[in-house]
Amino acid sequence: MTAASPDIPDPVTLEALGRRDGRTAVDALVRRLLGGAGLVAVVVSLLIIAVLLRDGLSFLGQTSVEELGADVWRPRSERYGVLAPFIGTLWVTLVAILLAGPVGLGAAVYLSEYASPGIRRTLKPIIEVLASIPSVVVGVFAFRFIAPEITQRLFSGSPTLNLLVAGLGVGLLCIPLMTSVSEDALRAVPDSLREASYGIGARKITTVTRIVVPAAVSGLVAGVILTVSRAVGETMVVFLAGGQTPTIPGSPLEPGLTITSAMTGVLSGSEQQAGGKAYESVFFLGLLLFLMTLALNMVANRFVRRVRQTY
Repeated sequence: MTAASPDIPDPVTLEALGRRDGRTAVDALVRRLLGGAGLVAVVVSLLIIAVLLRDGLSFLGQTSVEELGADVWRPRSERYGVLAPFIGTLWVTLVAILLAGPVGLGAAVYLSEYASPGIRRTLKPIIEVLASIPSVVVGVFAFRFIAPEITQRLFSGSPTLNLLVAGLGVGLLCIPLMTSVSEDALRAVPDSLREASYGIGARKITTVTRIVVPAAVSGLVAGVILTVSRAVGETMVVFLAGGQTPTIPGSPLEPGLTITSAMTGVLSGSEQQAGGKAYESVFFLGLLLFLMTLALNMVANRFVRRVRQTY
């Protein structure tokens, strides 16, 4: 008596493997949709750059170097001293980074290295609430509270609205971004490095400052660069609290313009000037802002690639 032979399945053929069914059709559709979304993002970016180049270069063709090097930015009066908003942007960004950098990094170190899980779950959403507050609300807060209650008490002889007030307001907006990115970078450091440090008798503060922070330096630099980009591009806080003086500020205690607030000032009353030189100056400022952030990101990426460590 012979045992019944088990059923042997048919061999898999290339034709069967290449057959399209419902799953492969869905995968192909999703791939096309995602590819289309990526293509739309690239096309929109290229269109933005093309518009900035077209109108920005048209403005440069009508403006001399002497005009651009003047100390007053007042397009409706045919004065295009770009140094005024450029230096104002630098002052506001510097003040914002001096506030958001240490506070954001300190909060990130606490949440990553010292806070218990329960405290972390409570504090992190509270910090990130700042990111959800509209910038115009922070601008009003800077106008109503920071200016009279902080800067005027510390520097009573300065104008009520100045670039220091605007920089502090922008810094408040940048704290959540700096905290979130820095904490992610610190928590990405392997626990084995911490344990090795503790194993040779290092204290907590020594482990954090000598091991964890240096190991996360590439992520921390990325957080600083994102914070700087956020500060450079902020508009409403500076427009409301910066003072809007169109001359070159000698210090952050003076009122002044930034690139974004200068653009807003021109566009807020340019309905009859569309197509004119003053209108095209907005695109020149936008091009300048784009080149600033591009250069900043290129330098940061080069630095991050040199110091990045893979674990």
